[in-house]
Amino acid sequence: MTRLVRLAVAGLLAGLALLLGATPALAHAEFEGSDPADGATLDTGPQKVTLTFSDTMQQGFNTVTVIGPDGKDYVSGEVLAQGDSVSATVGPLGPAGRYEIGYRVLSDDGHPVSGKVGFTLTTAGTGTGSSAAPAPSADVAPSAAPAAQAAPAEESGGMPVWPWIVGAVVLVGAGVAVAMRLGRS
Repeated sequence: MTRLVRLAVAGLLAGLALLLGATPALAHAEFEGSDPADGATLDTGPQKVTLTFSDTMQQGFNTVTVIGPDGKDYVSGEVLAQGDSVSATVGPLGPAGRYEIGYRVLSDDGHPVSGKVGFTLTTAGTGTGSSAAPAPSADVAPSAAPAAQAAPAEESGGMPVWPWIVGAVVLVGAGVAVAMRLGRS
């Protein structure tokens, strides 16, 4: 009977260790908002655009574009990361219409985040922009979905959880086997 009790206690302790050792999945950085806000209507163009994320962003390796209705890019300076924000200086905008802020940025955990947000300029500016660079790639919602419903896309990645679970089960099984052997002595 003592062997059965030891086995039951070892099983309960192993189950408890698995439950207590489980932690929430580590989330990657997610887009939280922009200035100007997605869908905003502006009379004058912003001097800079700022994108905010749920994690600290790395300096360098970041791309931000502001593409106007004429297909030209209006970003005029370096892309800077500070804390959870990435910003870019914007020159004078050109024609009135929809402007898309495209981004591909790198968070501190090394995962890229990309997407697009937009705003509308109601009064034409004096800027001419430059030839548009290829827009940062993003997984966007299907074109049949209205733009107001399309959320900025995020790339996901990272190590899957299943190897950790398999490793924990093997480790607990080995511990139970050792406990049973020592119990025979």
